[in-house]
Amino acid sequence: MKKIVGIAAAALLGATTLMSPGSLAQPAMNHGAMPMTAEQALSDGEVRKIDKETGKITIKHGPIKHLDMPPMSMVFTAKDRTLLDKVKAGDKIRFMAVDEGGKLVVTDIQLAK
Repeated sequence: MKKIVGIAAAALLGATTLMSPGSLAQPAMNHGAMPMTAEQALSDGEVRKIDKETGKITIKHGPIKHLDMPPMSMVFTAKDRTLLDKVKAGDKIRFMAVDEGGKLVVTDIQLAK
């Protein structure tokens, strides 16, 4: 009889583990794998300085979610120097930055609306 009770207890424990709240919920989504729209990928910022000669732009920005970067001010390289013709110091912008081999590069700049 003790053997049957032990087996039943083990079976009940196993069933309880299988039916834990996390296992009954819908499968977790990997949001990092979901494609972002272009609008979602843009980050907010303010142009602090532009150096057209070197193709650099200093931006005080909010979080850059797709790069897991907190708000800060930093210097980026413009992918195309003509992007720097669109803005001036003090402009509020939305921009796209990417990591190209450890170098942060701005690939798109738009004036904020």
